[in-house]
Order: sequence, then structure tokens, then C-alpha cells
Amino acid sequence: MLILDPNNVRAAVMRKSFYRFFLEFWPIISEEELVDNWHIKYLCDKLQEAVEAVARGEKPKHNTIVINVPPGSSKSTICSQMLPAWTWTFMPHGRFICGSYAHDIALKDALKTRDIVQSDLYRSTFPDVELREDANKKGKFVNRKGGSRYACSVEGQVTGEHGHILLIDDPINPEQALSEAGLKGVQRWMEQTLPTRRIRTRNNSAIIIIIQQRLHESDPSGRALEKASETKPVLHLCFPGEIADDSEDSQPKPPEVADYYVDGLFDADRLNKDALQELKEDLGEYGYAGQILQRPVPLSGGLFKVGCLYYADTPPTKWRRLVRSWDKAGTEDAGAWSVGVKMGVDLGGRFWVVDVVRGQWGAYEREENIRSTAERDGTHVELVLEIEGGSGGKESGENTVRNLAGYNVHVYHPTGDKIARATPFASQVGGGNVYLVRGAWTDTYVTELQFFPNSKFKDQVDASSGAFNRIARKKRRVGALRK
Repeated sequence: MLILDPNNVRAAVMRKSFYRFFLEFWPIISEEELVDNWHIKYLCDKLQEAVEAVARGEKPKHNTIVINVPPGSSKSTICSQMLPAWTWTFMPHGRFICGSYAHDIALKDALKTRDIVQSDLYRSTFPDVELREDANKKGKFVNRKGGSRYACSVEGQVTGEHGHILLIDDPINPEQALSEAGLKGVQRWMEQTLPTRRIRTRNNSAIIIIIQQRLHESDPSGRALEKASETKPVLHLCFPGEIADDSEDSQPKPPEVADYYVDGLFDADRLNKDALQELKEDLGEYGYAGQILQRPVPLSGGLFKVGCLYYADTPPTKWRRLVRSWDKAGTEDAGAWSVGVKMGVDLGGRFWVVDVVRGQWGAYEREENIRSTAERDGTHVELVLEIEGGSGGKESGENTVRNLAGYNVHVYHPTGDKIARATPFASQVGGGNVYLVRGAWTDTYVTELQFFPNSKFKDQVDASSGAFNRIARKKRRVGALRK
């Protein structure tokens, strides 16, 4: 009679099911009773499929997995804490690089993984997985089969480290998302440093997993989805806290998971309607949109209520005033755009965005486009030019003014932040007093307004602010730069 070892049976079951592993080891790292929800098994199954492919050395179906779920959904427990420990049960040589926006948070998750691996349950069930005593630190621990888990902060040091699975949990915080410098620093690390840390195999089987709530149009999730292609496919697992409307942006992804929602709710127990209402009050419009709905702009719109815009195929024939405002990018192809927004106010006092010219040009090409646009507009259209601070900005502005000899040119030095400068125009948009003339530029323009100040680019908003703030004040001619 064959007598089965219970530990061997338990081990076999958990190796075959990450979800079963999760259920077994939940009490090891949490004193709270598990409130299960459909998404836990769904995430476990999708991660299991991806990691098993890595273990087999296969070319991955998806180079990157992006997971957007509300806070308090056990995302870190599943991904950052449990996944490395489970992977070692069948791929003990698996190497992980696990990061977060703060080193302390990355270390906290690392310690939870270590607690699992060093628990009596794990050691009795998987006795072959044992941590090396001489390589068992908070930030990095290594098992005797060559597997490792390295913890770091985003933008932190990863030199010399390589992984089969690069797992970044909350790569950015709300303060960084609102800081252009902070956002660019995170983007640079995620796109230039992190990918070089993959272990290179014949099929390039290593994968990147990004877990976060949405905070900005160009946060790491947004950038990964934007760069997805046939050669670099991305699996997007997006579970908003509620299906707020019928728009595509509000739908869960993949679409089939909407069938798991109950009355439009992601988690009817932990995130019921009362809990969601309380979160709306606590987080505010932007916080709720990003952290709960997984959209970096509120349903009602951000600063600009774009649903209040009116559209027309042709502009009026008579105007009180017409202005073309220019916001000049400093460097060709450096990411920013040079933008010229033509705006007018009609005889009824309604504001119109008539045309937008936009390009990533070098200095010479930019000046040629500014001049040729002025020639098309005619001398009756006033020109507004934003001059940045410093001698370089002043010199560039003087060159443009000389280039526009014969035209009515106004120059100004911006004061206050971008939001403050955009607010007067946004007020008119929200009041239903702004019309757009349909053109090839319209969709891109409206998208930037919709996501502002969390938009990828802000040049069209800046140029619009300059145009509106000029057109809404009394005429005053300025022919040269003020000293």
C-alpha cells in the first residue's frame, strides 16, 4: 500500500496553483482575515501563466504586464510578497528585482517574502529552498539554488543586478506625478535603466511587471501602454473600483472581466457603494479618478471640463479680436512641442479656438514656421509670444520679434504656475463659452485639455492660456521686448 507524504501532496498542489499557495500562506504575513474576491485568483492565474513561461525559457506572450487596481486589493501581497516565494518552489534559480518609489516600502515587501520562505510551513513543504546564511540581508537575499530577491527604489542603484522577473510596485507617488522633473526621472529609470537589468536568454524570456494606481497620463503604466507593439506586447489588467459610465475609459480590461463585477462594483464587500462614496470625499476628484477608477483625470474632466466645449465646422466671419499665441520649445525632438494657437472672440463675446499649429522643430525651422503662419493669418491677427526667463529665452524672443517685423507682436514673461495661468481660460470652457473649429488638430488638442495638469504635454494649454489672457484684456500694443 502506497502511503503519500502529506507535505509532498501539499507541495504538489501549491506548485500547480499560485492561488492555492496564496491562500495557504496568507496567515503567515497577515493577521487580518482574508476577504477573498474574484480578482485575487484572476491575478494569480495570469501571473502564474507568465512566470511558468519564464521558467520554461519560452518567448513571453507579453514582455510587460501592467496591473492597475485600487488600493487595499492585496496587490502587493500577491505580486511583491508572494510571487517570488511561490516561483522558487519550481524555479529555485529565479532572480527577482523588486522596486517601489520608496526604498522603505521595497524593503517592507522584501521582509514579507523572507518571512514566507523562512516560515515553518514553507520549510517543511519546500525543504529544497533554503536561504544562504551569508547572503541573507533585508535588501537582498539569495537561496542555495542561485535564486535571489533584490529590493530597490525607483531611480535607485541596480548596477550589477539582473533578473528573470523585474517587478515594480507603485513606481511613482502623487507628488512625483505632479512634478515634471520627478516624472521625467521615473520615466528615465523605468525606460532606460530597468530594461537593461533583464537576464538575456535565447528567447528573451524575462518580463517586467508594473503594479500601480494611475496618477498621470504619462506615468509608468501610461508609458508602457503607449509603447506597446506587436514586437513588445503588453498585457493590461485594469480593474477600476466601479464601472462609472459606458465610456471605454471606464471599462475593465480585459473586457471579459466585467462579467465578474456585481452591480458595476469591482469588490462588492470591501468597496461597496458606501465605501466608494467615502473614498470620493477623502481623495477628492483627482485622487478618486486615479486611485479608484484607474483614470488620471476625473469623469467630469480635470481643470478643463471638455464636455462643455462646442464644435463648429466653420468659424465666424466677423471678430472683435483675433490672436495667435506661440509657446516655443527649446530643442528639436526633445519631447516638447512648439505650438501656435489661434484664438478669437466673436461679436457675441464667445471665444473660439480657430487653429493650432504644432511641431517639434529646430530653431531655424521653427522660426520659418512662425513666420509663414503669420503670413497666412494676415496682419490683422495679433501675435503673442511667451518669453522664458534667462538670457537665452530673451535672445530667442528678440530673434522671433525681428523675424516678425511688420506684424503686431506682443511679448510677455509668464508669472505663476501653469495651472494658475490656465484657470481663466478653463473657466470659460466650463461655462460653455468656448467653441472649437473642427480640424486635424482638434482631437489632440482636446485630449491635452482633458488630462491637464496630468497630461503628457502641456504646450497647447500654455499657448491657449497666453492667447486667452491676451484676448480677454484691453488692447495694448507692445512693439519690442521690455528691458
